[in-house]
Amino acid sequence: MDMSAGNRKGLSLFALIMIGIGSIFGSGWLFGAGAAAQVAGPAALVAWVIGAVFIGMIAMSYAEVGSAYPIPGGMARYGHISHGPVLGFITGWAVWIAVASLIPIESIAATQYMASWNFGWAQGLVDPGSNQLTTAGMGVAMLLTVALWLTCYWSVQLLARANTFLTLIKFAIPVLAVIALIASGFHTSNFTSQGGFAPYGWPAVLTAVTTSGVVFAFNGFQAVVNLGGAAKNPGRAIPIALVGALSLGLVIYLALQTAFLGAVPPEQLAQAGGWQGVNFSSPFADLAKLLMLHWVVTMLQFGAFISPAGSNIANVASAAYMVKNLSETGFFPKKLAAVHPKYGTARPAMWLNLGFSFLLLLTVGHSWQALASVISAAMVISYLIGPIAVGVFRQTKPELPRPFRLPAAKILCPITFAFAACALYWSKWPDTGKVALLTLVSVPIAAIVLRRKGERNLRRQFAPAWWMVAFLLWMALLSALGSTDFGGRGTIPGGLDIALVALSAVAFYFWAVRAGVRAHQAGLPGPDPVIDGADTAPAADHEAIAPAGTVGTAPAPAVSPGDGRPKTSV
Repeated sequence: MDMSAGNRKGLSLFALIMIGIGSIFGSGWLFGAGAAAQVAGPAALVAWVIGAVFIGMIAMSYAEVGSAYPIPGGMARYGHISHGPVLGFITGWAVWIAVASLIPIESIAATQYMASWNFGWAQGLVDPGSNQLTTAGMGVAMLLTVALWLTCYWSVQLLARANTFLTLIKFAIPVLAVIALIASGFHTSNFTSQGGFAPYGWPAVLTAVTTSGVVFAFNGFQAVVNLGGAAKNPGRAIPIALVGALSLGLVIYLALQTAFLGAVPPEQLAQAGGWQGVNFSSPFADLAKLLMLHWVVTMLQFGAFISPAGSNIANVASAAYMVKNLSETGFFPKKLAAVHPKYGTARPAMWLNLGFSFLLLLTVGHSWQALASVISAAMVISYLIGPIAVGVFRQTKPELPRPFRLPAAKILCPITFAFAACALYWSKWPDTGKVALLTLVSVPIAAIVLRRKGERNLRRQFAPAWWMVAFLLWMALLSALGSTDFGGRGTIPGGLDIALVALSAVAFYFWAVRAGVRAHQAGLPGPDPVIDGADTAPAADHEAIAPAGTVGTAPAPAVSPGDGRPKTSV
């Protein structure tokens, strides 16, 4: 896709909805139902509802911010606009990690489903005991990653035009799978046998929200926010596309989960010793094989390529936007923001994302389930700035045109932030600690970059960002000491741990909003790209160093008058 704001022709509302649905129906539907059933049993149905409500609350906060600042890849820039360069880099770093991680996981999904083929070489791609990729499987996953990446490298415009067609196919396959599985024999006893509806307790349901791919599955809403700036009327298109894509996604995922739970033969469930023992490497394909539904197996194997390929259209484009935006703020090398004059893609950014994809494949990406749990925790961190930005802008920019205005924001924003904190805690230790550490790597990088640019007053620059550092360290500590239900040591008993997470998160929310207000009083965010019509020149392009206290405060790209947004003040 064209990476330059000036060359955007404008996405239609229908195209934006298709992008959202296409991203939501990636590899999540292929594995989410099986993974959630393993963790929570039939109560996995509740996990999908909780996940949809959580993502819906996050999405609506981003709908206000995204429609006010319709910047492609904007989720990597909102922290800069609300709190200044340092927090902008930390949140942009977190968003980049979350989005770029989606590229390899789609290839892993396709590879795991290839193991259901009737060829000997294909069956050797996954270890039947651990359900992890073998060395050959890792090689195939890398080849698929490169193949999808190269397609976008040269032909993103063609794939973008084909996205609607791919989305319709991706929508039809899970619907047909649900019908076939239910028609083959639906066992209602599965919902109450083997320990009842919630055999592993309600903490397992909360864990399933983040570790079983529920958050991962709904994360497709980011594509609407990140690419919605290119819509003909972002203020109308973004919120409608978000609601439409998430609502349809919830219906289909509930249907998939119900079909999976009811289709497992009761004798198979008893032999496995309960839902935790039902461990399929390719959940729906393996189940269809068990039920002798050979045409469904073939369809699912086909869908295992279509779904990841379609989702990676948005993933590759969004991840490239993230790198480009971080480059424009001066924290990534400016060469990474270079756009190919013919194809309109940020090719250096795409190379960086490909290298990061290989790193994930070689370290934690040995199975879809393993990588999905880490990515989900990273995604939750990337969501944090949305409700906070709404709170900051409501106080500092009352004149900002808001095509969409979140109702009851003073109540919903703190609750949304607390919900996000709980979701991060539910990710379980040590994943919470790993992702917190990976995010905090950006802090010393920010200090080094600012120092190299001549900044002397680092204390002033970092003041609006300390709440994020403290929050991540606090969450890691609570996770390590919390209930054993969530992987902790049990020092903090169950029930009290979640209450402590939620209450402390509300305190962090108000600290974060106050820090953003003070950052604006100090002038750290720089000129506003909408109100001030700020220049779009990236900070990294300036040879001269600005006076101390202003380094790295380049504004986000200005929003052109032709973006089609209503210009009435709120």
